[in-house]
Amino acid sequence: MESLLAASSSLPAAAFSPALLSPPSSSPHILRTVTGAAGAAARAVRCAAAKDSILYALEHDEMFNSAEVIQWESGKSINSIAAAQGIRIRRRCRPRYPSEGSGADKAVPRNILEQIIWDKEVEVSQRKTKKTLQNVIESSEHAPPARDFIGALTAAHGRNGVPALIAEVKKASPSRGVLREDFNPVEIAHAYEKNGAACLSILTDEKHFQGSFENLETVRNSGVKCPLLCKEFVIDIWQIYYARSKGADAILLIAAVLPDLDIKYMLRICKNLGMTALIEVHDERELDRVLKIDGVQLIGINNRSLETFKVDTSNTKILLQKRGDIIKEKGILVVGESGLFTPDDVAYVQNAGVSAILVGESLVKQEDPGKAIAGLYGKQLLC
Repeated sequence: MESLLAASSSLPAAAFSPALLSPPSSSPHILRTVTGAAGAAARAVRCAAAKDSILYALEHDEMFNSAEVIQWESGKSINSIAAAQGIRIRRRCRPRYPSEGSGADKAVPRNILEQIIWDKEVEVSQRKTKKTLQNVIESSEHAPPARDFIGALTAAHGRNGVPALIAEVKKASPSRGVLREDFNPVEIAHAYEKNGAACLSILTDEKHFQGSFENLETVRNSGVKCPLLCKEFVIDIWQIYYARSKGADAILLIAAVLPDLDIKYMLRICKNLGMTALIEVHDERELDRVLKIDGVQLIGINNRSLETFKVDTSNTKILLQKRGDIIKEKGILVVGESGLFTPDDVAYVQNAGVSAILVGESLVKQEDPGKAIAGLYGKQLLC
């Protein structure tokens, strides 16, 4: 929410185009006081009389006037607002890496995702001092047009009669350590594409997954034709623009991390950039939140528990039994995530109702990740 307010002076006007905004009131001059939840001094925001100005548009945007923003302005903390939506990942705990230091300076995360998010806050803050939001917005404008991520999944699903594959280029994970020592992202990406992957997922987190935005950019420039998902732990719109500037066609948004307002705002940014947002959920409450948000096209159901990190593929079946009809009515595609290693696993989530699967570990650990795709499906995929 702070990101939405702070970014207003840097965002292009398209982000607040009339077609996306609520009708403005008759008042030509607005004076509004905005206060941060952490006790920051009040800031006055004066909107110009010109009705095409970004600040005027913000003042009359339903997003800017949402319940979450009003609560934040009233002094309620971001963590409190998020907790009311069932979000258990706390935010803004330390100005430096929380895992460093000792005693009272060392924060203790509740789970690995919270640890990753705390570290990501520090990383993004540091990156923004080197390259501002305006810089990455300008860079994103020079990127080639985004490729049709959902179109590629739909075509592959129809072509093969099985869930389309988003194959993940992944060197390591917090739970498994290094998955592949001889890691060459370009070779792996081309092997995946050659063997029928519809899209590719590129890990960009450095601290916990040994990925990078450089890997994303290198794969994009290597001649791979598959649309690319930037597998990043997004907490700030800066990351979305930066991913687009590096060649991403889609981005991951995690409902366990992002309040509803952030998801809505980031969906708007993605739409303006021509990108697809894969919104990941873990449980029924997160799924219900996401289904109430307009503009969602792609939902990923992660079978890995945030609390225990254990995997149970029945999570996909249970959630789709409960909410499958609503998902179909909305025309949303579902991606199955985690715990998929065999043809039986793929068949199980396919019967549950998924149109695509996202798989990394079971492929990248094999001697030939590309050929491992046939083993995963029990047959060769048509390209």
